[in-house]
Amino acid sequence: MFDERSPIYRQIADRIKADVLSGVLQADEQVMSTNQYASFYRINPATAAKAFQELVDEGVLYKRRGVGMFVSPEAAERLRSEHRGRFFSDVLEPMVREAQAIGIPLSEVVRHIEQLAEEVE
Repeated sequence: MFDERSPIYRQIADRIKADVLSGVLQADEQVMSTNQYASFYRINPATAAKAFQELVDEGVLYKRRGVGMFVSPEAAERLRSEHRGRFFSDVLEPMVREAQAIGIPLSEVVRHIEQLAEEVE
C-alpha cells in the first residue's frame, strides 16, 4: 500500500481523504483506531497517529473521547471544494496555456471537453 515517494503518514491521510471523497467512508462513520491501523498495515502507531491528527486538524476527522475517530459531517464537501480549486489551478490553467502554445483554439478544446462529457454520461 505504501510507496517511497512520500511519508507514510501523508499516504495514510491521502487514502482516508480519497475514501471520504469516493463515499467509502461516510459522514459520522467511525474509522479504525490508530492502533488498529498500525497493526493492520504493520506500521508504527505514531505514524498512524500523525496522519489522524493531521486529518483532525484539517476537519476531515473528529474525535469522540473514549470512543474513537469519526468522519466529520462536512468532510466530503470540504475535500471536494479543495479539489475543485486545485483542479482549475493544476489541470485547467496549464491545459489552456498548452493549447494556446501549440495553436489549438480554445473553442476546439471546449468542443472536445463537451464531447468527452457526453461520452461519460
